[in-house]
Amino acid sequence: MHCSYVAAERCRSCTLMGRPYDEQLDAKQRDAARALGGAAAASAAGAGLEWLAPVASRESGFRNKAKMVVGGTVAQPTVGILDAEGQGVDLRGCGLYLPGIRAILPLLAEFVTRAALTPYDVRGRAGELKNILVTESPDGDLMVRFVTRSQEPVARIRKHLPTLQEAVPHLVVVSVNLLPEHKAVLEGEREILLTEQETLLMRVNEVGMHLRPQSFFQTNTEVAAALYRQARDWVSELAPSSVWDLYCGVGGFALHSAGVDREVIGIETSADAVASAQLSARDAGLGRVTFLVDDATEFATRSAAAPELVIVNPPRRGLGQELCRWLEASPVQHVVYSSCHVASLARDLAAMPTFRPRRARVLDMFPQTAHDEVLVLLDRG
Repeated sequence: MHCSYVAAERCRSCTLMGRPYDEQLDAKQRDAARALGGAAAASAAGAGLEWLAPVASRESGFRNKAKMVVGGTVAQPTVGILDAEGQGVDLRGCGLYLPGIRAILPLLAEFVTRAALTPYDVRGRAGELKNILVTESPDGDLMVRFVTRSQEPVARIRKHLPTLQEAVPHLVVVSVNLLPEHKAVLEGEREILLTEQETLLMRVNEVGMHLRPQSFFQTNTEVAAALYRQARDWVSELAPSSVWDLYCGVGGFALHSAGVDREVIGIETSADAVASAQLSARDAGLGRVTFLVDDATEFATRSAAAPELVIVNPPRRGLGQELCRWLEASPVQHVVYSSCHVASLARDLAAMPTFRPRRARVLDMFPQTAHDEVLVLLDRG
């Protein structure tokens, strides 16, 4: 894939841009195998690990979420990133995004001017509009979030919103997120919903997942669908009567693991994500799937009983020592581990030596970068 922004050295986010995609995928497979092989050897659990064929992504047009920093001026806003000097670099033509996102970005730049939303000046610590976050569903519907310094521009956003909705009929959820602090984060804690519809419906493998503004969802919908299918197939094959989905987000793994005779519990610290997952379970009539707001480690360590199978999808730092110790000492027989950082995955596997890696698969969630997702099936050796 060729990118004019990378060629002009205006953006350096895609560190592998220009490298043939087959080579990218092969390198990710080798890196994952090397990391898991080392961890397996250290824990005497290496024999018999089966690597499934990696799941490739489209090279372009795959990202379902755009996290755009707003720079420039009211009259000439930039939508993209900031350079080393804090000046806006416009990336509205980036080829990584889904078509609906690419189509709305120029209209959002026009909206900034129409609604007189002053871009935030990082160096001067002045202005209002910091970021615009856009998510596109598999049905082509859109969610737009304006991240502002205060409530001051909310009235103007409300006033001009009907014009934007008329131009973009698939714009179904709009909100303002308040980020008053001067710090390098994308969003704040408070969300002001501006539309009647509260959630964006993400249909993945015929499973409907509701997404609220502050809920996390995988960036690459097609590869996420393959990830959930693979986990579902492993769970179905093992046929456990009880499953925990720790770090469940909006419930992708839990909803895909549901069964008539199976109790599934999803645990997530984000109340927004849990509310989304609960709505999805109700819509699907899944009476034996429960979602709770809790810390994964605290929930596990204080529970009186353990399930037959645990699914974990931790943040980049991994599970941590306490949860690894609990899993190692527990009666849990199987673990499905989804990792976005193979080094922390290897560290966690080394801390659970009685769990043997049986199958593993690389899923390329992030083409043009060195990042990917690795799914591993573990059982007692």
